[in-house]
Amino acid sequence: MAAPSAATPDTFPKLLLQHAYLRAGHPALREKDLGIWQTWTWSQVADEVKKLAAGLHVQGFRRGQHLAIVGENRPRLYFAMMAAQCLGGIPVPLYQDAIAAEMVYVFDNAEIAFAIVEDQEQVDKMLEVRERHPRLEHIYYDDPRGLRHYTQPGLLPYDELVRLGAGLLSVQPKFVDEEIEKGSPDDTAALFYTSGTTGKPKGVVQTHRALIDRARACTDMEGLTAYEDVLAYLPMAWIGQNIFSYAQALVTGYTVNCPESPSTVTTDLREVGPTYYFAPPRVFEGLLTQVMIRMEDAGRLKRALFHYFMGVAKRVGGKILDKQPVGLVDRILYALGEVLVYGPLRNVLGMSRIKVAYTAGEAIGPDLFTFYRSIGINLKQLYGSTETAVFVCVQPNGQVKPDTVGPPVPGVELKVKDNGEILLKSPGLLKEYYKNPEATREVLDADGWYHTGDAGYLDADGHLKIIDRAHDVGRLADGTLFAPKYIENKLKFFQYVKEAVAFGHERAQVTAFINIDFEAVGNWAERRGLPYAGYIDLAGKPEVYDLVAECVEKVNADLAADPKLANSQIHRFLILHKELDPDDDELTRTRKVRRRFIQDKYAVLVDALYAGKREQFIETQVKFEDGRTGTISATLKIRDAKVFTPVAKAA
Repeated sequence: MAAPSAATPDTFPKLLLQHAYLRAGHPALREKDLGIWQTWTWSQVADEVKKLAAGLHVQGFRRGQHLAIVGENRPRLYFAMMAAQCLGGIPVPLYQDAIAAEMVYVFDNAEIAFAIVEDQEQVDKMLEVRERHPRLEHIYYDDPRGLRHYTQPGLLPYDELVRLGAGLLSVQPKFVDEEIEKGSPDDTAALFYTSGTTGKPKGVVQTHRALIDRARACTDMEGLTAYEDVLAYLPMAWIGQNIFSYAQALVTGYTVNCPESPSTVTTDLREVGPTYYFAPPRVFEGLLTQVMIRMEDAGRLKRALFHYFMGVAKRVGGKILDKQPVGLVDRILYALGEVLVYGPLRNVLGMSRIKVAYTAGEAIGPDLFTFYRSIGINLKQLYGSTETAVFVCVQPNGQVKPDTVGPPVPGVELKVKDNGEILLKSPGLLKEYYKNPEATREVLDADGWYHTGDAGYLDADGHLKIIDRAHDVGRLADGTLFAPKYIENKLKFFQYVKEAVAFGHERAQVTAFINIDFEAVGNWAERRGLPYAGYIDLAGKPEVYDLVAECVEKVNADLAADPKLANSQIHRFLILHKELDPDDDELTRTRKVRRRFIQDKYAVLVDALYAGKREQFIETQVKFEDGRTGTISATLKIRDAKVFTPVAKAA
């Protein structure tokens, strides 16, 4: 590989060439295939990307065009992102579990004519998209299984695209290098579509300069090196996955590991043993649920040891991790717990080698956050969004609090409006919303401040505390604060609660919908000999209502101790007859609750909660993965919850 130009690389393709020159034999990407980890070095990646880029050029892909990328985390899909950027094109990663009808808007909005996808499932979606978006002329696929007899025009295997590119490079060996040199840091690097919590997705235009700057800022802050290992398992369309498995990988040169399939992620996590890890709260919730299920199935002695040493960890684990003073007896007990509980537990979780772990995407429950730090995992919260290239605030080592997201990252200015909304300036800000100047003006004011839509405040140490989305923060009828997300996160700490939606704005009391975790509650029911026929049956069991009521009661007890939120205790709740689902538009593809949609869709249930009813019949339309629809119905029980006298008032 020829030496790159002396200037500091300022685009992702230039960074790729630098790594191929400086660390040619260093592993860049790994993928587990048929149980065996396959490795691509940086020089191999650069060679493949050049051929792929040349192949795209032969097929008519040009500077400024958009390339849709759809599938699980696969090395060839990452190569596709790099190849598009080499030509001055713009990759548009899409959620692999989205149905074709949801994708059509993005294809129309971005005028997409080229797509590289993973397999037959995604090819079928592209062909369906093409029926409503004829501009999609070129579809390329990685995995050929099941596609032998597909003869649609413009459909080619990935390998054929590489072969075409190799042919071009055989006569013009410098073609791709010359295209890369034309690239500017202010060129659009990628187009990320928001999850559409409140309406149609918006295309966030991010430049090479913005993404590289924010990736480098956090790399420097954490002291990351080329010898880190990360696991790429979240959707490529999510900016969080993209910044950790693409932008930072190309800035730092570390190794990205792609699991064999979504079902093997936990196993692959243990095999890789990442040193740098990122997950939204729901993943940490899921891992903890698995741990608690296993502990409930363990023998009495093992359970007793676990609970005893977790008590020690909760008391002093965080202090030890932050290198704060701890008494000798507690240090000895914690060291014993490290041998008997914490070390084996980290190993089971696949987190034995972690240098730093981040969580973001939504607020994490303080109890859940404290659990991981107490067992020696350096879990930290960060704050950011697609529009800010993720890194806005990060908790520095030794300054980690369970209820804040840390101070601003270097380069970020932050202020809070009188109504609590957070405004910021950052090198990572979006260039614009694609073809949507009105929406751009709504979030970027004339002075360059980005209006986040989040509500929060800076504490005495300069750490940012997020309360909720600004439009979700409300007031109860008595005027006191109502922060639904805060309440929901406290509920979701319990392994039996998978999702929750709280209501209370301008109401006298707070009420809630609960989704049980089918696996955790099912395991609990089976150990007690409680038969059930499926989700609806299990969710309606009186014993399950008693179980959930205990969780709600504990949350209410915690809320009673908070002077600001004591009046937000949950007075009534019901357990929904179905899991909230992105396919039914109840959650975004990143599994954020679409609160207003749910409130409208289940208005009859909300009304029943506030009308004092004991049960309510509901019939709900559901959408299946193949696009078909059906209905499910049930009569849901409504339960009163125990509430507590606010501690502040009692005093």
